[in-house]
Amino acid sequence: MDADSDVALDILITNVVCVFRTRCHLNLRKIALEGTNVIYKREVGKVLMKLRKPRITATIWSSGKIICTGATSEEEAKFGARRLARCLQKLGFHVKFTEYKVVNVLAVCTMPFEIRLPEFTKKNRPHASYEPELHPAVCYRIKTLRSTLQIFSTGSITVTGPDVKSVATAVEQIYPFVFESRKEHCK
Repeated sequence: MDADSDVALDILITNVVCVFRTRCHLNLRKIALEGTNVIYKREVGKVLMKLRKPRITATIWSSGKIICTGATSEEEAKFGARRLARCLQKLGFHVKFTEYKVVNVLAVCTMPFEIRLPEFTKKNRPHASYEPELHPAVCYRIKTLRSTLQIFSTGSITVTGPDVKSVATAVEQIYPFVFESRKEHCK
């Protein structure tokens, strides 16, 4: 087994965060009274609205900015955001679906081996930081992709990036480095 051989790694996307604007002022009290599946947080000035299909939670501000979390793909996030805009239109607001963008993607990937974290950190010092007293994982940042990877000794890697493509690229880039620091199993 070598680092260059093609190994199929499953990257499971657990959360996609997207943002869009409605280009109109939203009356939060009206949304709270007439909308379904809503929680009005008056002290913070926002409304949380949940959709069942796709399963997303939206944070709505009176300015018209809406953040959607909980989708498991970029397509699902856009579909959920559009459904949310439609729900607001049905409540009587003149909503225009504008400035949509995916801002964050969280994914999990499991390596087929365990990783020696102190060794990995020493070899990749400028990008990797490991503080076992504070957190059980190595934090590895890839500035060019704007991605952060949390690498655990079990071989589990949590990746945060701006889009699905950068998350997949980050896993591809990190694989040879973690492969060098894998734990050898005794037979």
